[in-house]
Amino acid sequence: MHPLMPGKILSSINSPADLRKLGEEVLPQLADELRAFILDVVSVHPGHLGSSLGVVELTIALHYVFNTPYDKLIWDVGHQAYGHKILTGRRDVFHTNRMLGGISGFPKMAESEYDAFGTGHASTSISAALGMAVAARHNGDIDRQHIAVIGDGAMTGGMALEGLNNAGVSSSNIIVILNDNGISIDKSVGALSNYLLRMSTSRSYNKLKSSIWDALGKVGKAGPNTQKLVQKIEGAIKSSLLQGSNLFEAMNFRYFGPVDGHDIGKLTKVLDDLKNIPGPKLLHVITKKGKGFEQAEREQTVFHAPGRFNRKTGELQVLENKDESPTYQQVFGEAIVELADKNDKIIAITPAMPTGSSLIKMMSKYPGRVFDVGISEQHAVTFAAGLAIDGMKPFCTIYSTFLQRAFDQVIHDVALQKLNVVFCIDRAGLVGGDGATHHGAFDLAYLNLIPNIVLAAPLNKKEFRNMLFTASEYKKGPIAIRYPRGKVVSEQTNAPFEYIEIGKGNNILKGESTAILTLGHTGNYALEAAETLKVKDIRPAIFNMRFLKPLDEELLHDIFNSYKKIITVEDGTIVGGLGSAIVDFSNANNYENRIVKLGIPDNFVEQGDKNKLIKLCGFDAESIAAHIETGINNL
Repeated sequence: MHPLMPGKILSSINSPADLRKLGEEVLPQLADELRAFILDVVSVHPGHLGSSLGVVELTIALHYVFNTPYDKLIWDVGHQAYGHKILTGRRDVFHTNRMLGGISGFPKMAESEYDAFGTGHASTSISAALGMAVAARHNGDIDRQHIAVIGDGAMTGGMALEGLNNAGVSSSNIIVILNDNGISIDKSVGALSNYLLRMSTSRSYNKLKSSIWDALGKVGKAGPNTQKLVQKIEGAIKSSLLQGSNLFEAMNFRYFGPVDGHDIGKLTKVLDDLKNIPGPKLLHVITKKGKGFEQAEREQTVFHAPGRFNRKTGELQVLENKDESPTYQQVFGEAIVELADKNDKIIAITPAMPTGSSLIKMMSKYPGRVFDVGISEQHAVTFAAGLAIDGMKPFCTIYSTFLQRAFDQVIHDVALQKLNVVFCIDRAGLVGGDGATHHGAFDLAYLNLIPNIVLAAPLNKKEFRNMLFTASEYKKGPIAIRYPRGKVVSEQTNAPFEYIEIGKGNNILKGESTAILTLGHTGNYALEAAETLKVKDIRPAIFNMRFLKPLDEELLHDIFNSYKKIITVEDGTIVGGLGSAIVDFSNANNYENRIVKLGIPDNFVEQGDKNKLIKLCGFDAESIAAHIETGINNL
């Protein structure tokens, strides 16, 4: 058992069945113990903190009222599922959260029967819950409940609205719980966020909600008069209190709330009432992200995923690191401001990640030229396309794993029309503890098959800056620059920008017999491998391809005519990326060189320390060196 011991009540909870044996009067104490345990563990073993602290009472109430796992509980995104995991049999292994070989940081069906649906990307819960509800009805499980817990940030995603639209015309017993805390990672934005704020702060509206709950408690007991009261209240809600109709009622959902998400007594009563109301229902719950930990409440963005911190003071613990190089994200944030200073056509777009993608500096300096469009990647890409049509230069900055959600828009709305959109693909490659749902493993492969697009990846800081500058000047269609999370190999000064010829690689290390072809940051692993091989008098050549599309075919002909063995190294899937492109080139030109592809294997890589995962996948410096040495001995 982990040395951080749970409280007396929490230590007795090994499943929701144990929870349901408790009296309601002890649930507030359990909430305190659960919140304390999350803080104890996450302060030492980092993860997503603020979201889980905010739904402690809601988590307990859900498992207390509903018969999980028979009743299906789906957590949208999954950032807020730590309490859920602890209450569903994973308390004693919770300290392995996000570790290699440990439990996932997100709900995962293979991990527990209580994880009804695997999540990690936003806005999927309503569609999944509706599918399960329809299947349950078909299978005769008419008493089964289906509950989707979705945050206000995720509700902006188009898929969430699609799910609401479909569920609203069904008769399925689905309960959507809107967890409204006004923030996803950064502050929630957009018209829906403002609408929810009006709902939660309207005095007239909130005055009526008490009548709703009183009436619900009497339905079936007081006869027609109570039913008339409910109808009257519902009619009032739909009237002009919010200067317009209720959005959710308009989509045929029975709307209830807003309710205090930290009043566990009220929550259990409301949820118990909702069980007996047929059809689609939405419960609007107001919570505070980081609830119960002063620092997390005050600095909600920082404590979304704070790393290690002092449990008592909240002070973040900075690990000693002699490497003073900036991160790719910092380089991007500084460079785009420099470019925006020189070019007033540059516009930046991010889907709910202004802090993570380092657009805060530009947002501060040029507030009218940075657009946080919320969790809506498809809209972000087509919005960028619209900007490009009228001569703007949009830099659409999206994490690799989330750009997957806008694949059709990249093809249909941008590449097909040869629009000058720059895709800055952050968190490319393996990302570490977030695991399979967040690794940027596929962007090289899925972008490489799209016509009209340029696909590049930088080796170091200078090259990254120059690629961003080149993209700002490029006028022949879309260009994508992908880069990992973490430190960039860097000189200390910012050299003047230089234009890089599109589709041209370069030789960064002379050598014999074996050629290593790299793309992006992986070139640094190859250089490190070459350094270790010097003592064995093995000297591979290293070529920094820079561009996956278009490939530098002139350089490739030179390489294939000069080296017997070729090793490709990439931090993306080996299916469809650099290695596959090199094999295709070899076959098309009838070369017979031996080719070895190193990169992310053709499977979903789980969570763990990033460096350990790179080693596990076999494209770290040691693995590269081993392949070279083995190849030399076998030639």
